[in-house]
Amino acid sequence: MEDALLVDAGTGNLRSVYNALTSLGYAIRITSDPAELGRGGRVILPGVGAFGNFMNGISRLGLAEAIQSAANRGGPLLCICVGMQALFEIGEELGQTPGLGLLPGRVVRFPEIAGVKVPHTGWNQVTSSRPTPLFKDLAPGSYVYFNHSYYCAPANLADAVATTEYGISFASMVQHENCYGVQFHPEKSQRVGLQMLRNFMEL
Repeated sequence: MEDALLVDAGTGNLRSVYNALTSLGYAIRITSDPAELGRGGRVILPGVGAFGNFMNGISRLGLAEAIQSAANRGGPLLCICVGMQALFEIGEELGQTPGLGLLPGRVVRFPEIAGVKVPHTGWNQVTSSRPTPLFKDLAPGSYVYFNHSYYCAPANLADAVATTEYGISFASMVQHENCYGVQFHPEKSQRVGLQMLRNFMEL
């Protein structure tokens, strides 16, 4: 029996996330089958690229309702990078595209700020806004790896469990009940990222 289902939406860094999880000793099954997601259990949704393309892939494979149902059943759901953005209602990349709508809010582009390059690429700190089990056994202000041009603007500020400074302060981690999202790439964030993945798998 697998420890988690890893959603293949047809885009993204699936293999690197899979390798990180299996290196920690977990049994991971990759799936793009809505029926498999309907069984329940722990689900991980990674993503890279443009929000619009990512959501089109989810829709084309019939995965949107299955992911929403998995979240609504109460199983732990971890969404990574564009996967975190997909948690929200609307993304503005490649036009206005509906997200999964599991959290209220939008996904918007970084503003033009002198000396601040977009995309935001490289190592930066995450600062805890409120407690989350993903921070277990991690030092405050830990560094993780980012690569994105758009960020999540939650309508409910309490959903942001960590922020990062990059010209502005933005929500780099969110949590609402059983739904978790990280804007950075834990699979590329060395020891800190692996600990976060372990923390999620041990929920």
